[in-house]
Amino acid sequence: MVDLPASVARRDQRFGSRLIGLSRLSAGQQENFYGYLFLLPWFVGMVAITIGPILASLALAFTDYSIMAAPRWVGLANFVTMFTGDARYFSAVRTTLAYVGMSVPLVLIWGLALALLLNQGLKFLPVFRAIFYIPSLLGSSVAVAILWFYMFGKDGLINLALRPLGIQGPSYIGNPSYALYTLIVLNLWAFGSGMIIFLAGLRQIPTELYEAAQLDGAGAWAKFWRVTLPLLTPVLFFNAVLGLVGGLQAFTSAYVVSNGTGGPADATLLYQVYLYQRGFVNLNMGYACAMAWVLLTVVAVCTGFLFWSARFWVFYGEDR
Repeated sequence: MVDLPASVARRDQRFGSRLIGLSRLSAGQQENFYGYLFLLPWFVGMVAITIGPILASLALAFTDYSIMAAPRWVGLANFVTMFTGDARYFSAVRTTLAYVGMSVPLVLIWGLALALLLNQGLKFLPVFRAIFYIPSLLGSSVAVAILWFYMFGKDGLINLALRPLGIQGPSYIGNPSYALYTLIVLNLWAFGSGMIIFLAGLRQIPTELYEAAQLDGAGAWAKFWRVTLPLLTPVLFFNAVLGLVGGLQAFTSAYVVSNGTGGPADATLLYQVYLYQRGFVNLNMGYACAMAWVLLTVVAVCTGFLFWSARFWVFYGEDR
């Protein structure tokens, strides 16, 4: 028999003791052990890729950090500058609020209207459903934003279609009076995901309720207000939360359409575009981190308010 080195023998002894200790666990404990073992890469990734950078950005929000040099602690200076001495910051806030205030309700109304139309027993419903859903898959892509740039330019497709009618349209993207509305139209065009969710909610409403309402003499409008809309409020609430969060975080379309400038005259300077400019163009990463945490706070407050208000206007089947 070959004698093993002492170090190898001790290692094998430790490994064997671990196996013996593991064998003493119950079947459920062993399943939990192996489950956590397989989840370990995910936990490591969550800490290293998600939680770690989030905490790092919180620390950098209180520093003067230009990426090219080590961070320098400045306390609340970034937040003070943001709220008292940065005119473009307030311009970005106003533009973002206008964008969210107009685009989110329009997307909800448009998606609900088309869902009601598709719910009328149309032929080839899966085909229409797919056609309407495709834009939502492409709406936030760079390619569609570039297409939008060429559609609403001075010599874009919109003006080319208007010229035979004797109408000489302006450059909608280059005009501060119209630029933001082109982004709203783009967001309205990508309504498909919300429409599909509305359609699924409509399919869950019992037909007996409509039959009972019809026996009581209710017309189409009364059925909508008394049956459809109240039972659809959970879906409406869900789409509203998604639309609000997505609108406050909008970036790609505004960045591509304005070539990253937020122009013309800051008409498309959404919050995320200005955050990008401060962090990656001006290399003021500490200020950008402070902006990111303000946005996170606003999103959390708005979402919390929606959840709080849901008790007053969101109704479920058993509540009615």
